[in-house]
Amino acid sequence: MAALWTVHGDGKTVAPGKIVAPEERLSWPRTIGFGFQHVVAMFGATFLVPTLTGFPPTTTLLFSGIGTLLFLMITRNRLPSYLGSSFAFISPLMAATEVGGHGAAIFGVLVSGLLLAGVGLLVQAVGTRWIDVLMPPVVAGAIVALIGFNLAPAAYNNFQQAPFTASITLGAVLVCAVLFRGFLGRLSILFGVVVGYVVALMRGEIDFAAVGEASWLGLPEFTAPEANWSVLPAFLPVVLVLVAENVGHIKGVASMTRRNLDGVTGRALFADGLATALAGSAGGSGTTTYGENIGVMASTRVYSTAAYWVAGAAAILLSLSPKVGAVINTIPPGVLGGVTTALYGLIGIIGVRIWVENKVDFGKPVNQMTAAVALIVAIADYQLSSGGLVWTGIALGSIAAIVVYHGMSAIARWRGTDVAV
Repeated sequence: MAALWTVHGDGKTVAPGKIVAPEERLSWPRTIGFGFQHVVAMFGATFLVPTLTGFPPTTTLLFSGIGTLLFLMITRNRLPSYLGSSFAFISPLMAATEVGGHGAAIFGVLVSGLLLAGVGLLVQAVGTRWIDVLMPPVVAGAIVALIGFNLAPAAYNNFQQAPFTASITLGAVLVCAVLFRGFLGRLSILFGVVVGYVVALMRGEIDFAAVGEASWLGLPEFTAPEANWSVLPAFLPVVLVLVAENVGHIKGVASMTRRNLDGVTGRALFADGLATALAGSAGGSGTTTYGENIGVMASTRVYSTAAYWVAGAAAILLSLSPKVGAVINTIPPGVLGGVTTALYGLIGIIGVRIWVENKVDFGKPVNQMTAAVALIVAIADYQLSSGGLVWTGIALGSIAAIVVYHGMSAIARWRGTDVAV
């Protein structure tokens, strides 16, 4: 294993203006330390998805760790990334569980993973140009934004069960985001959960009975997928979001490491798809590359994939303790309500940021209508049943974004009004 990475400098320090490249590492004690730092960075977000959707946390942790190691192998250690739970799956998982139980929900995860893997193979063969054509920034931003805003009622349902605890939790998230700099500032969600948990504990809102009964060591709970085609429309937009997240991640890492990683895009998409499909085959949530861990790399200037091997292995070890899962499951609704009030909004704002960073011109009717129609359809959660399939607000909003943009653009080009404002 040591031969996979060369030691950076003296193995102890990173000189000003220098970085530890993906193929390099510091000394093993320091590398292990950075690996555990990545575990802390991903943990708050990764355990929230199973907690919010009712899935076993340790199962998600297991496939998160396995998926990360698989990702590193498939990308040949060229792309430092941690695969944590994707928030894009929260709403589809909730909807699918309500319709057909956990088996139906993870069937959606499985199919989503297979579709993403297929996209990866296509990208490897023909490149990424077609993605930009299908999902220009106004469309990509709308799809990401609507997934977050669609979850607003779920946040409120938890919030109103314990408004005081939820308010303190939300306040802690907000304060942490501006009180601390660098790595600590990026842990605002985890910080909020810890503060809210302490408050809930003092108010007697936590039941530890299951923690006492759980063993220290044991395998996670596995669930087999059950084919239920009616839930798939809710998951299809997630594939588009995962594509956008992965491509954005690769561009971000390429910029920070000052190297061209376009050639690894197809492999990355395939690897994330395979990891998601593997999770969906046994009860885990879908995965995606994590911005939290990009933040850690940006603040430390350590991009070594060796640290991610440590993080993936640590996640697997944590997943083998039912006690860990039991503790995570004690997080009460009030804490979840406070955290998700910020978290779901942040998902929506990521979509807005895509518009801002790409300078989307909302003076143009095409862009106005694309965003407007898609967001309203998703936030109001429009429903459509057809042929046994249930199309929810996320699916219909995503379809609307693509159809409205390309349909209006075609008419505008035909009429010569595409530059009209």
